[in-house]
Amino acid sequence: MTRGVKTIAEILHQPEVWRRCLGQMKDANFSALTARYDPRTVPWLFVGCGTSYYLAQAAAASFTELLGAPAFAVPASEILLRPELVFPTGVQDYFPVLISRSGHTSEVLQVAAYLVAQGREFLGVTCDGHELAQATSHLLKLNLVEQSTVMTSSFTSMLLALQYIAAQVAGNQKFLEDLHELPTHLSALLGCYAPAVEAFARHDWENFAFLGQGALYPIASETALKVMESSSSYAQFFHTLEFRHGPKSVVGPATLVGGLLSQSGLESELPVLLEMKELGSQIYAVVNEAPDSLREAADLLIELKLPVAELARIAVYVVWGQLLGTYRGLEKGLDPDNPKNLSRVVTI
Repeated sequence: MTRGVKTIAEILHQPEVWRRCLGQMKDANFSALTARYDPRTVPWLFVGCGTSYYLAQAAAASFTELLGAPAFAVPASEILLRPELVFPTGVQDYFPVLISRSGHTSEVLQVAAYLVAQGREFLGVTCDGHELAQATSHLLKLNLVEQSTVMTSSFTSMLLALQYIAAQVAGNQKFLEDLHELPTHLSALLGCYAPAVEAFARHDWENFAFLGQGALYPIASETALKVMESSSSYAQFFHTLEFRHGPKSVVGPATLVGGLLSQSGLESELPVLLEMKELGSQIYAVVNEAPDSLREAADLLIELKLPVAELARIAVYVVWGQLLGTYRGLEKGLDPDNPKNLSRVVTI
């Protein structure tokens, strides 16, 4: 079998997967999912491991922005090892959301057991189901089968589903319509930019740094993880403006700096990326609308031009990092379908 064929297929087929999952959300029983826990009055706590933790962060940011109420994210291990930091004294009510593609992740299941022992209800979000589906009566199981080891379409689809819940609770019909538009837009973007990412991945960088602010910070984190997993490359992630405060010491010809630039913060974020170009790095940028200065400076520019709300775009931002990591792994002679030292499910 050709190396990376499963991973590439699942990345490129995301428009079709998104349509199916968003159609499922349109028919979902939101009362059963949310129970009595209105996220505007009861804080929602999103929990995951690895990619699912970055998904938890992106979901928490989405809930906070769409509902104007605080939501939080932690890795499952923090609840298991330092629960006093996650649940400080005086915080009595919260609604956990446990995320696991497989429904079989050991730390997530241990958190589920911890919550059950406390008599806590929680929402399980999964694709495969397994033990997580059996642990709770509140379940969102997406109609999605992903064969690759690394998470690609499962990450974006679960993110869109959680954003859908937040928008539904908020009564934000325009945002729901924006989500339903994304598959068509992504299909066109993939046709335009996937070959460019494949060609760009032939460069031989020693390390990578990906930058993002706000809801794009966990997307930058997941982009770095995809490059690490699929190409066995060293990749880091930072808040964009924080990169100036020490981390830019790694900048140079052997480093690719990727900027996931928001439109609302572009005036502050863009100068950071342009500075890294001046310091000798190649730069990669994903932005909704690029100014001329970025068009001239970027070594690879993904310009989305999406006519949807800024928060509704974030799932599209990660697709190019998925492709970059996969194509970089293939260029190094690796098989992204079978990444080094990794398995599809982490069990302890």
